[in-house]
Amino acid sequence: MIIKTIFKKIKIHPFFYLIAILAIITGLFKQFLILSTIIIIHELGHILTALYYKWQIDKIIILPFGGLTIFKEFINRPINEELLITIMGPINQILFYFFYNFLFGQNILITNYHYGILLFNLLPIYPLDGIKIINLLLSKWISFKMSHLVTIFISIIMIIIVLILSLIFKINMTFLLILIFLLVKIYSELKNHHYLFNKFLFERYLYNFSFNKRKIIKGDKIKKMFRDYKHLFYIDEKYYLEREILKKKFDFK
Repeated sequence: MIIKTIFKKIKIHPFFYLIAILAIITGLFKQFLILSTIIIIHELGHILTALYYKWQIDKIIILPFGGLTIFKEFINRPINEELLITIMGPINQILFYFFYNFLFGQNILITNYHYGILLFNLLPIYPLDGIKIINLLLSKWISFKMSHLVTIFISIIMIIIVLILSLIFKINMTFLLILIFLLVKIYSELKNHHYLFNKFLFERYLYNFSFNKRKIIKGDKIKKMFRDYKHLFYIDEKYYLEREILKKKFDFK
């Protein structure tokens, strides 16, 4: 039943079909098949860990250079859960690679694709795993709003560096299309920043999340709110619960 449900959520990006046709025409279908297998193994790491923590999967998008598993979940789920879901993609890929080598010996083509996908996915650029890991680690030390803005800034800097290097080394058309896809995703992340922040706050207003850690914020500066923390706001020598402060923001009356 779970497998059937997951299959229903898989969406193949049109770009994937385009690359598949080009691979057949150019006689590179074997390479394309290896690449696709590694991508699926990588994505299974995210999916199986998410199922373990009972996260709701919205859709799984398969691209020719990677996959995207999109969740229908609260932003305020524990950071450690999301961190483990994120890192289990690369870890599952690494485990599969060493297991394959143990059974069949090293294959130079598989090795090249394995390290290529692994290193690409760990680049600190949205929506890749590398930037998600950085964002989650930053969220332990700085506010939700600030950590998201910092990771968007890192993505912009990194994509500029990659673009410069690609011009120097004269990239092919496929890589150029990948860069365009990443640029669109970075822009989308920046555009959705205020929506995500308000969603983060609205969840905290609507639901009673249980957090063990507590933080005191001076003034009514909700932009300083953290993930995994309950907050007390110290205003005019009085303490207010975060729901009291958020009620002012979301009191639609």
